Amino acid sequence: MLTIFNRRELILTMDMKRQSEIRNILSCNGIKFTMKTTNLESAAIFGSARGRRGSFGMNQDYVYEYKFYVHKNDYEKAKYLIR
Repeated sequence: MLTIFNRRELILTMDMKRQSEIRNILSCNGIKFTMKTTNLESAAIFGSARGRRGSFGMNQDYVYEYKFYVHKNDYEKAKYLIR
């Protein structure tokens, strides 16, 4: 079981294609993982930044942040596989 106490952050990426590749690699090799997706355009307290200023001029390829976590015992293997 993967919990906050036994996990380690593997990688942070903003590339949707890369996060898909990482998910496939980890799944095919039997490494359990969790992924946290964060929308960087939204602010937790005041609502969406996009709603206040729009999205003109913002590169939509870098709106989401993907963090991968694996069990600390699987970290070295996972790190090797995704490089």
